[in-house]
Amino acid sequence: MSIEIANESGVDVDTDAVLAVARHALDEMGVNPLAELSVLLVDVEYMTELNHHWMGGDGPTDVLAFPMDEGSVDHGPGESAPAGGEPALLGDIVLCPEVAAKQAATAGHTPADELHLLTVHGVLHLLGYDHAEPEEEREMFGLQARLLASWRSTRTQ
Repeated sequence: MSIEIANESGVDVDTDAVLAVARHALDEMGVNPLAELSVLLVDVEYMTELNHHWMGGDGPTDVLAFPMDEGSVDHGPGESAPAGGEPALLGDIVLCPEVAAKQAATAGHTPADELHLLTVHGVLHLLGYDHAEPEEEREMFGLQARLLASWRSTRTQ
């Protein structure tokens, strides 16, 4: 699994842990090992621009997920989609550590814990999960909690 991460936020972040939690979530969800994911950490100003442009929101948000539409990917002549029908390019997750830190303070946990939660949240969005309806929210947030708990248990062993 290829996961690229770029920290352009100006905030010191344990990017190894962000990569590890993303990899854990993808592995646990049975995502094709050939899948590719990009994680970008940005500052408040850039997240505000992205949120406004793509979501119509005001102000910054904590996480945005941009799934790659496999149907639009041209594999070229002689190339086919990866085995199992899984997309090779999952998409991009954009995180804002400054917003995450504020949310962490409110939630009573560390900024790192909040970034891990948001990373898993973004992965689930890329895999098609949503939380617009109450039933979807229960399913997605329950899965998110289970993935985070299993990841944390592997880190304490």
